[in-house]
Amino acid sequence: MAFILSFLGKGGTGKTTVAIASAKQMASLGSRVLLVTQDTSPAFSLLLGITPTSEPQTIGANLDLVQLHSTSLIDQNWETIKELETKYLRSPTFKKVYGQELSILPGMDSILLLNSLWEYEKSKNYDVIVFDSTGDRELLRMLGAPEVFSWYLRRFRQILVDSDLGKAISPFIPPVTSAILNVSWTSDNWSQESTKEAGELLENGKKLIADPQRLATYLVTTEDPVAIATAKYLWGSAQQVGVTVAGLLLNQGTITTEIKQEFDPLNITNIPHKTNQNWQEIMDILPNFKDTTSAPKSLVIDRSNRQVKVFLPGFDKKQVKLTQYDKEITIEAGNQRRNIILPPPLEGQTVKGAKFQDQYLIISL
Repeated sequence: MAFILSFLGKGGTGKTTVAIASAKQMASLGSRVLLVTQDTSPAFSLLLGITPTSEPQTIGANLDLVQLHSTSLIDQNWETIKELETKYLRSPTFKKVYGQELSILPGMDSILLLNSLWEYEKSKNYDVIVFDSTGDRELLRMLGAPEVFSWYLRRFRQILVDSDLGKAISPFIPPVTSAILNVSWTSDNWSQESTKEAGELLENGKKLIADPQRLATYLVTTEDPVAIATAKYLWGSAQQVGVTVAGLLLNQGTITTEIKQEFDPLNITNIPHKTNQNWQEIMDILPNFKDTTSAPKSLVIDRSNRQVKVFLPGFDKKQVKLTQYDKEITIEAGNQRRNIILPPPLEGQTVKGAKFQDQYLIISL
């Protein structure tokens, strides 16, 4: 089980520099580290002094490097789809379509990148994966994908089952699956069987992303007011996808009282200027990234007091929209929605009120 580390912040604040230094630091401490970049421009190569490739290459003791290309990833995944189709369908239809012909649809990059990170995490070849991403809302959209797709899967599957269309086609499921597929679903379990594997995959993804022992992010900013405002916005937005923000890295700045107040209760580390290829001066000052014990929890469910507490730094009550549908509470903030399924004994309870306190949205049931 690998620990995945990434960084959030405005462009130009030094996220890539910090990512490289972090990978080098943890590798020097004995962890098997994979440094992943999605940057296809020459900037990364010039900064590191090494040109990354689409396959992991060893660049130092305990340290590998890989570059993720969306076009290469779609080629690989398309071949996997065709193999599965051949396995389960008697008359494959995709065999004449080649991955090299396919364009990248909007949002497909995120899914492909997330899937690649999962594959490297499951490989057990690495103890740490440092992801040098865009570090903005695209990263959060990628990390939030399992929750979004899980919602669509559970809501629309049941809608199809209950609809006239679902009822009309259910008698045809057994003969169709028997004739076309190499599996057999009954009219009673076809909807459950067809979504079971996808549901399990999404649930595992949600657990990984919500577990600070497996995935964490750090904010990176300079003293620039725009960079500070962006970091704080991304901090609040990260909570909407359940991602742990474990600390703040202030690049080439002074830790003032104002900055401490803006990012309380996060631990703040001052990152010095890097000279030439001297990475050691940054490595020596970096925090212990795996220590996430002091990071605020994005979600706390207090059953005894019948409360749901959602950590939303940077937002106030006017910027948050709260709705409830059946067993789920939906929170809209920062152009993102978060769906919270109420557990027993709160399941079925109606929201009675909400307030902001110490940067938490406290929902009373």
